[in-house]
Amino acid sequence: MNKLMPLGDIPSVLQRYASSEFTPSQMVEAVHALIQNDTAHVWIYKLPLEALRGYASAVEAKARIVDKAALPLYGIPFAIKDNIDLAGVPTTAACPGFAYTSQRSATVVQRLIDAGAIPIGKTNLDQFATGLNGTRSPYGACRNAFNPDYISGGSSSGSAVAVAKGWVCFSLGTDTAGSGRVPAAFNNLIGYKPTGGWLSTRGVVPACRSLDCVSIFALTANDAERVLEVTASYDAEDIYSRARQGRGHDSATQRFSERSFRFGIPRKDQLQFFGNQEYERLFGEAIVKLQGLGGKSVEIDFAPFLEAARLLYEGPWVAERYAAIQQFFDSHSEQIIAPVREIMGSAKRYSAADAYNGIYRLRGLKRQTDRAWTEVDCLLTPTAGTIYTIQAMQQDPMRLNANLGYYTNFMNLLDYSAVAVPAGFQDGGLPFGITLAAPAHQDGMLLHLAGRLQQAYALPLGATGIYLREEGLPEQLLIPGSSQAPQSDQQSGHVRVAVCGAHLSGLPLNGQLTSRSGRLVLSTMTSPDYKLYALPGGPPYRPGLVRVEKNEQGSAIEVEVWELPTREFGSFVAGIPAPLGIGTITLANGDAVQSFLCEGYAVADAEDISRFGGWRAYMQQLPPD
Repeated sequence: MNKLMPLGDIPSVLQRYASSEFTPSQMVEAVHALIQNDTAHVWIYKLPLEALRGYASAVEAKARIVDKAALPLYGIPFAIKDNIDLAGVPTTAACPGFAYTSQRSATVVQRLIDAGAIPIGKTNLDQFATGLNGTRSPYGACRNAFNPDYISGGSSSGSAVAVAKGWVCFSLGTDTAGSGRVPAAFNNLIGYKPTGGWLSTRGVVPACRSLDCVSIFALTANDAERVLEVTASYDAEDIYSRARQGRGHDSATQRFSERSFRFGIPRKDQLQFFGNQEYERLFGEAIVKLQGLGGKSVEIDFAPFLEAARLLYEGPWVAERYAAIQQFFDSHSEQIIAPVREIMGSAKRYSAADAYNGIYRLRGLKRQTDRAWTEVDCLLTPTAGTIYTIQAMQQDPMRLNANLGYYTNFMNLLDYSAVAVPAGFQDGGLPFGITLAAPAHQDGMLLHLAGRLQQAYALPLGATGIYLREEGLPEQLLIPGSSQAPQSDQQSGHVRVAVCGAHLSGLPLNGQLTSRSGRLVLSTMTSPDYKLYALPGGPPYRPGLVRVEKNEQGSAIEVEVWELPTREFGSFVAGIPAPLGIGTITLANGDAVQSFLCEGYAVADAEDISRFGGWRAYMQQLPPD
């Protein structure tokens, strides 16, 4: 039966089922046999063979009476981090004294089972999901899939290694400080941290409840997207749940397909590799690789991101970790591993006033970091600056663990989404990974770009030795060179609008766009079918853009195309005074886009300034006030 292993990605397994190479029942027999010799300390609980046979038989029976489309994960094996509930199975959070057995699966787990997926077991983790290294567990230090002397990364350690070894096709982790990304980087995987609230956390032992995300480990970006489509849903039982926005072929994804996007990187003096020259080299190569896909690198100030990151363990958010298990901690702190106990115990020094001051500081830092999104489409960083041996980590657990969070700890505090992507190997054979990050609800864009990067690198998947198939890109996303048309901006959750006057970059009303999370997409010209007029009144002084009649001579006028979240567009339009309004114009490349236009009556006595080619040039020639 071991000829079935390693399993590979989800499409490969579905194809093998379709060709009758094996069945879900045969698959669970093979997986169960393989994982019994767990020298890497991947599993805390392995489902008994009879339970696995029950899940397999149930999905096979269901497939005979329902449309296969209702079972998108038919017979796909997956692993569950052991701070996420599976009905009838103990949840330990890697603390035996804390263990309980829920009679109800976590929302995300139940949705996977309903879609045909088969749970194989519960995986090892840094106790109470507090750590980024994978050594803080009484069930043993989880070992790297490529070199057992090295850390696997944490806290979702076992979930990553189970996928990397090809024992399951995907797994669930959690991510508060980077626990869904660091293990992905160290084991050559996709580690997808969704927008907070997209995946329900009901049935998950909290670390920091206001920040926690359920994360997905997968061999490909395509697989992560498949799992997302099954698991993402608004859950009224989760107070932090929120509905997805920006689904489908958003305009940023289209830009990535058109080979024109911008990605931010930290200034060179703000990069940290902790002496690992190989990681430094590989990150430089990742920048070049992304440039080869059409990206333009833009250096940004990483300081406010780093300051936000420090709040997670050096600020009052530590108290939220204590609050998560307060009763157990106060009664049984001796059962908690020393580094975890030290972190949670430090929470008692923070007051309610400290918590509010931390919140205020975070809001200020987010205001600063969000400015980056007016300049770039996504952020590129190393996932971690280096990797350590298990021995080194256990000898210096606090400092080295803090180093691992340098590029990850800020993500949930700032409400960003992220995907960790494999990006090569050190000379010694250990993996390196990078992280792509973007504002909340831009997950489709990130997964699409992650898929393109995977194709460009053409690395083996995890530690399986299987290489990425050509069709590994997310099927439901726009693929470069395909004939698929993108959905409308409204369907994607964004609207593009052209501006030609005081809303241009650097001019008095541009703040009406940036304050609504607007982002500059393109500086261009209209088609030569317009006239621009200087309207009376002001300040602020305004132009009026008017389309000429069919037989009238027009000009090409300078415009900027900005992108606004759909939810912000209504309030933006409501503030536009007559005689201006929103209509549709044609750009120089023939594209149609919504834009400011002026009613014809208002330009009867206005000065025609079309000869200047745009409002900015006109304003520059005016004498100073």
